[in-house]
Amino acid sequence: MKQLRNYIGGEWVRSATTEWQEITNPATGESLGQVPLSTRADVDSAVQAATHAFKTWRETPPVVRARYLFKLKFLLDQHFDEIAKIVTRENGKTLDEARGSLKRGIENVEYACGTPALMMGKTLEDVASGIDCEFVRQPMGVFAAITPFNFPAMVPLWFLPYAVATGNTFVLKPSEQVPLSQIRIFELAHEAGFPPGVLNLVNGARDVVNAILEHPGITGVSFVGSSPVAKHVYTTAAAHGKRVQALGGAKNHIVVMPDADFDRAVSVVSESIFGCTGQRCLAGSIIVGTGKAYKPLREKLLANAKAINVGYGLDEGVTMGPVVSHKHRERVLSYIEHGVGEGATMTLDGRKTTVDKYPSGAFVGPTIFEDVDPSMKIAREEIFGPVASVTHSETLDDAIEAVRMNPFANAVSIFTTSGKSAREFRYRVGVSMIGVNIGVAAPMAFFPFGGTKGSFFGDLKANGTDGIEFYTDKKVVISRWT
Repeated sequence: MKQLRNYIGGEWVRSATTEWQEITNPATGESLGQVPLSTRADVDSAVQAATHAFKTWRETPPVVRARYLFKLKFLLDQHFDEIAKIVTRENGKTLDEARGSLKRGIENVEYACGTPALMMGKTLEDVASGIDCEFVRQPMGVFAAITPFNFPAMVPLWFLPYAVATGNTFVLKPSEQVPLSQIRIFELAHEAGFPPGVLNLVNGARDVVNAILEHPGITGVSFVGSSPVAKHVYTTAAAHGKRVQALGGAKNHIVVMPDADFDRAVSVVSESIFGCTGQRCLAGSIIVGTGKAYKPLREKLLANAKAINVGYGLDEGVTMGPVVSHKHRERVLSYIEHGVGEGATMTLDGRKTTVDKYPSGAFVGPTIFEDVDPSMKIAREEIFGPVASVTHSETLDDAIEAVRMNPFANAVSIFTTSGKSAREFRYRVGVSMIGVNIGVAAPMAFFPFGGTKGSFFGDLKANGTDGIEFYTDKKVVISRWT
């Protein structure tokens, strides 16, 4: 069985740990290898390597740093399908979903190649008589990212390109459940020629996370995961004097108005709910039929969900894969049981879904509830699985109020042909990422990504110019020459 290694100082090195965790294909049950549950000593070694590399890398001209990212993008494109298949095997996504997510990650590498322009500062002459003022952006040191299981190739690329393009060095802790795609990406980064210590990878679980949050040599931390963990990351890292951007969970509403194009809306809404088996922070979770939209929305959505083909993502014709593990499957099933116990009406039950060819798979079928009260657990908490609640509101005002009452505020969408309704919705809804006739409100790499309220902890979000801001300090110089 293959035992994975850490990447520290430009070399693949064995962890100091004696603890290992098995990596399993969630569709087939096949063992894919063992990942080390690394130690604080491993984290310290990576930070020391990154610290040593920082001085030279920080002095490397931005245009030269960007050339390494051009090489990395070329290699990622060259090995695109290979990496996508790794994602499907370790995570369970369909191959199309894996390709789509990897493409999104590569977009961030491409955008970060423009760092020589994005890092530019500003100057103003004669802020007072004979005095000029300017600011420049400077890298800050060693940054780290702690990334989740749901997008193993994409999410690390929300952070890595910006951190190193701006002149910092970097330590990644990928999810211990899905480390294989990042191992391959780091192999390609090594091939691209990044100097030793600029990029480092430490596998592990909670102990590695806490070591990163507390290490005095780390300047800032990026995180994506559940809101309870995001809050822990934010408070712990901030208490140790670090910059933090911690992207948390979600309970995304999708509002469908009576004037919507129903055929298109239902197809897009269904993909939002059940795409990636519901394991994404932008998944639709509470579907709100407004006024007369409720009944046709319910019927069409139910029919669409019943047509989904559950199976192994590498097999032809499969449109939804398993959840990431049997442990996560039990978590999703427990939420479904809560929904039943609290009195919600189950109109589609995915609990007993199986795939004959893969009896060991962690499968959960599409599940739909109705008669869901906002106080119910399935309405308040993130399930992170293929489970949706279809609810009714009388007016757009009622729908907006339902969204605003929810403790999460990551993404929200409206389906309508009315510009007035769309403008009113985006103006008042109070959520950071808004879709208009879009089921998954995922911004491109050159826009910021992140929520508010219980969905985000920090100030600067991921991607775009926020990525440049997070990884740099603005140094202001005021000059008088006489």
